[in-house]
Amino acid sequence: MAAATANQSTLPAAKRRIKIWLLFVILFLGWAGYTLFGQMQQSHVTQSKLATTMKELEAAKVQSEALKIQIEKLNDPEYIAQLATKEQGMVKQGEQQIFSD
Repeated sequence: MAAATANQSTLPAAKRRIKIWLLFVILFLGWAGYTLFGQMQQSHVTQSKLATTMKELEAAKVQSEALKIQIEKLNDPEYIAQLATKEQGMVKQGEQQIFSD
């Protein structure tokens, strides 16, 4: 009879240990899920910033190429003469400017 009493007294202790262990596992999984969710949100924000930055970089590259082409054109004396004539209204010596209305 002493053995039966010992079994009955260890049974509630085992159940208590299992409940404590289960509570610990549930709390750990809750913390892990919360952390994972937060990291996923942060990753999404970072990816959005990366996409925006890549678009800005691409636009800057296009603008840089356009400016390089403009610099090359400005080193050409014929292009400068065209700009002076068309946009600035300048004329070469011996030429007359014609105004049209």
